[in-house]
Amino acid sequence: MTITQLKYVLAVAEYQNFTIASEHCFVTQPTLSMQIQKLEDQLDAKIFNRSKKPIQLTEIGKKIVEQAKIIVDESNRITDIVDQQKGYIGGEFKLGIIPTVMPTLLPMFLKTFINKYPKVNLIIEELTTEDIIKKLNDGHIDAAIAATPLENESIKERVIYYEPFVGFVPENHRMYSNKTLNPEELELDDILLLEDGHCFKESVINLCRAFKNDTTSQFHLESGSFNTLIKLSKEGLGMTLLPYLQTLDLNEKDRKHLREFNLPAPAREVSLIYHKSQLKIQLVEALKNVIDSVVRGEIAFNDVKILSPLQAKK
Repeated sequence: MTITQLKYVLAVAEYQNFTIASEHCFVTQPTLSMQIQKLEDQLDAKIFNRSKKPIQLTEIGKKIVEQAKIIVDESNRITDIVDQQKGYIGGEFKLGIIPTVMPTLLPMFLKTFINKYPKVNLIIEELTTEDIIKKLNDGHIDAAIAATPLENESIKERVIYYEPFVGFVPENHRMYSNKTLNPEELELDDILLLEDGHCFKESVINLCRAFKNDTTSQFHLESGSFNTLIKLSKEGLGMTLLPYLQTLDLNEKDRKHLREFNLPAPAREVSLIYHKSQLKIQLVEALKNVIDSVVRGEIAFNDVKILSPLQAKK
């Protein structure tokens, strides 16, 4: 039995296809199939039911895969242990970032991090919070930047900043004349929201429901980006809420539509998160230190009310 064989088994279990699994393992399909067959012969047990489409695990195969994950994870961490002991900051580091943070935060720290740590191969992927949690638990990414708290016992959270919500109010709106906003005045039917899957949308819903017991509101206009929401709002279709960093690049004309909330301002907590068994702590610390250094000059809000990114209860 070898670590390589176990990696092949995990790949087939994940992709449920020998050809796709071999592509991800960078070997030919016959090589991968042969090694898995050797392992099955050695164990005298069938790991996969090949007659099913897609390929499925047998009952004993499910237990083998669970143990294989532990063995492969622990073997991968041997290098991490050595690097941590040496204080070496380099190698591959896979980072997930939620869509509502990626466009504003990534340009702020990426160049600085690359210049400071040229030996790190930083691989960045835009992911939803749900995908981030799954990939952290499966070991497919090393860390992520997401809205917190997530209330997940397997994940550690390191807060990097608190980002207030800011209203974007069109001229024809009832609250355009207001100098500041109160959460009590918000109406869900009146707010343009992001599409399902964005935790920022859930935070906005939670904000409104924290002050009202209305649970029957319907959302008629949704979009996948803040830029689209701003354009729809300017057309007079409703107000919207933006994260503070999203407002920094607005032109002077659009900034006239911005309205801050009365203190404590509703805000989201953004954290660097990683699995509790993560050993690349020196890389996590390096990334957090760089982000701290660049964000500190842009955002320093303390008098805020943190809103949950967890899905709002219907």
